[in-house]
Parts: sequence; structure tokens; C-alpha cells
Amino acid sequence: MAIPVVDPARYDQQLEAKRERITRDFARFAPPALEVFPSPPSHYRQRCEFRLWHEGDDLFYAMFEVDPEDPKNKTVVRLDEYPVASRQINDLMPRLLDALRDNDLLRRRLFQVEFLTTLTGEALVTLIYHRRLDEAWEAEARALQERLGIMIIGRARKQRLVLARDHVWERLAVGDDTLVYQQVENSFTQPNAEICRSMLSWARDVTRGSQEGDLVELYCGNGNFTVALAGNFRRVLATEISRTSVASAKINLEANGIDNAEVGRMSAEEFAQALKGEKGGRRVSEMALDDYAFSTVLVDPPRAGLDEASCRQLSEYERIVYISCNPETLAENLETLTLTHEIHRFALFDQFPWTHHCECGVLLVRRD
Repeated sequence: MAIPVVDPARYDQQLEAKRERITRDFARFAPPALEVFPSPPSHYRQRCEFRLWHEGDDLFYAMFEVDPEDPKNKTVVRLDEYPVASRQINDLMPRLLDALRDNDLLRRRLFQVEFLTTLTGEALVTLIYHRRLDEAWEAEARALQERLGIMIIGRARKQRLVLARDHVWERLAVGDDTLVYQQVENSFTQPNAEICRSMLSWARDVTRGSQEGDLVELYCGNGNFTVALAGNFRRVLATEISRTSVASAKINLEANGIDNAEVGRMSAEEFAQALKGEKGGRRVSEMALDDYAFSTVLVDPPRAGLDEASCRQLSEYERIVYISCNPETLAENLETLTLTHEIHRFALFDQFPWTHHCECGVLLVRRD
């Protein structure tokens, strides 16, 4: 892993390089002009994790710089600040270290710290240990929680001690709405909150005028897009394999007063089988698939993208909204999808400035 070097004065230059690369790499699909959504040039990540390095009486945050020619060769890099992380995380970093450095009970065999923050100022800190946590640890951790005005979770092998709650509540302004999201510790959430707002606004825009049809969403996570898009459709059925994410998605639908969306725990592959009538059972029966008239599918797959069978399944829908965290696998999938659909909208979301990573959004519409 390369630790990003943040230089706000050069932000437009690095974003332009990404725009040129994505435009060049996808030119063969003849997409419309690329829509580019910039990130804040610094302090954009709402969640981060660090190793905690012990050197005698000293403590410091660390990451590993990996030699690209020899992945086993790792260099420990000391981090006294981290411009990639939110300002709240940067404010907490030294305050937490000062408190831990002077407390033998809290620092003993502590090896990792994870921060989860929100735009509205909530902070959840997870302390991860190579030892069992006892009542004495809990008493000290509760005092620290009060002192820093944060929430703390302690983790060790087969242990998870939640001192306040295991989640934060994020509030994102999207258009005229403020969307509310429960974000659970140690589960996936979009790390760049401002880019997340841009993605949700873009997805809303490209699916407007869909009230007569239904949306099916694959890999819905905690309902990030489900919450934002429900108002554009008659009904929404979202699927996700993670139990934690499914539970959180249902909470987020309720928190936003959404009553036309359902979330089912099922993998994308299982759902494809259910649509073809090749899979039955209680979960399939509860979905009542015959009640839907799906006009649009939204897919937000992992970096590996979609397999050939999943691409063929997507090709059966009138419109496809594809959110991708890996342009390489997106391009591979578009080789199949553009046989039946053409690209009507194409977007670049700079989710991870100062890295080669790009997040893309594509709207595909079935050819006449």
C-alpha cells in the first residue's frame, strides 16, 4: 500500500489526469462526455484505521509502506497527522495518544485503532488488543470515553465490548432532502462522505421519471442508494448477503420514513436463480417476486466486478445503473453489457484522491 501524499495545490492536476485516463480507457464504448465529481482535496475520509506502534515509552500511529517489487518488504511509517482523514480524526489522534500513553492499563498490548466519524461530528473509536479485556479496562475506557467526548468499543480475540453504541448516525444533504444513515462499526460504509453525496445525487438524477416501474438493487450494503432512490420508483427490492448490512439497511429505511422498499438477505447469484424460478425457499417466497415489474437494476459490486452470468442477467433489464470501484472490471463487464445496451450517462467520482483508484457510475439503456 502506498500512503497518499496530499498536496491541495495540485488537486486539479491529479483529477485531470484521472479524467484523461478514464476517457481514454473507455473511448471504445463511445460514451457521452464524462461527468467529473471532485472530492475535497484533503480531510475527506470519515473512517481510518492505524496500527499503534510501541517504542519504549513512546506510542505513535503507523501504516506500512509496501515495496511494489517485493510485497514482503514493508516499511513502518510514523503518522503524527493524516491529511487524508477527516479534521475530526486529526483532532482526535493526538488527544487519544496522550491519554493512552499515560495509562498502562489502556495501552498494554493495544495494537490497532480504528476511527469512524461523521460530517455532523459523531466519533466512534475501536481499540483492538492482543489480550483479554476485563472490568478494570472497561472502567478506564469509560472514563476516557467521557473525557474525549467519543464512543469507544474494545475488541480482542472473541471479545467485543460496546461502551455506548456500535454505530454512528450520518446525515447527508442530497438535493432538498437530508438522508439519515446508521453506519455500523466494522462494516462497509462509503469512506468519502462528500463524494457519497455526489454519487447519491447523480444516481437520483439518472433514474428520475421511473415512478411507473420498480427498482431491483444488488449489493445494497446498508441501503446507501436504496434510501436515496426509493422516491424515484413505485417499489424497490434490495438484496445483500451481509447480515449486519441487511439489518442496518432495514433500520435506515425506517429512519427515513421509506415504506416502498424491502431488503432481502441473498447473494446476487442466488437472486438470479430466484428470478428464473430455479431457487425456492422461505426467503424467496417472502420477496413475492411476482408482485414486481422491474424496469431498472442498480448494481454496486466488489472490486472483482460481475461474472458472465450476472452480466447476462443485467442485460434483461431496460436500464442498468452500474456503480464501480474498479474501472478495469467495469470495462470488462461493459464488453458484455454494451452488446444489448448503450451508455447514456458516464461519471467519475474521485472517491480516493492522490491514489490511482477511481469510482465510476454508468447508466446503460437497452438498445431499440
